[in-house]
Amino acid sequence: MPKSINKKDKNSKTVSINNLSHYYGIDENKKQVLNNVNFFIEKGELVLLKGPSGCGKTTLLTLIGALRTCQSGDLTVLNNQLNGASRKTRQKLRRSIGMIFQGHNLLRCLTAEQNVQMGADLITNLTYLQRRELARKWLSAVGLEDHHKKLPNGLSGGQKQRVAIARALSANPKLLLADEPTSALDSVTGREIVSLLRKLAKEQNCSVLMVTHDPRISDMADRILNMEDGKIFNALSELR
Repeated sequence: MPKSINKKDKNSKTVSINNLSHYYGIDENKKQVLNNVNFFIEKGELVLLKGPSGCGKTTLLTLIGALRTCQSGDLTVLNNQLNGASRKTRQKLRRSIGMIFQGHNLLRCLTAEQNVQMGADLITNLTYLQRRELARKWLSAVGLEDHHKKLPNGLSGGQKQRVAIARALSANPKLLLADEPTSALDSVTGREIVSLLRKLAKEQNCSVLMVTHDPRISDMADRILNMEDGKIFNALSELR
């Protein structure tokens, strides 16, 4: 069993989880999807989360991202305890968390640049021109500098995913949660994107938790967590 994480430890972590459980349904339809999950993520660490479909990875990601209500256990994200947290607290916390979903979730009526700028709009004290330049910077970082005026229907699946990644990065997050971000990308582009995320983690002290089935990027992580039947294994593996 992983050792528990005390209160002092939590203050130096981006994410601290102790005995986290989660259920769907009620009464005879109640099903446990997370079973006493324990792990932490250090500041500036890139962690991969692997496991078969349906084992609870995405549920865990949405709980950490304050998109679901914590039901049972201890879940602390950026020094905010989410078990019992108010909706206002969760909404405020989400401004510091970047999320990349399997579906890119781009707004079809906005250009690539405008979609990315939605992330930059979360940063206070920037002018419109500064937010636009930030959007262009991140589009360039993901290799789409020549596509900033295109609408999503003019982009390929892989390009849309890269716009979604740029949007998450443009908000200057302290924690980045990514659900299969390389699934629509070729092997070269996928490694380039993960290399970019790793650079962000190290230079900006941003923690990255990435759900993935992609074996081509395993060597780029600080740690790999394995999940099965709602349980985490290897949670206390040594950093590489």
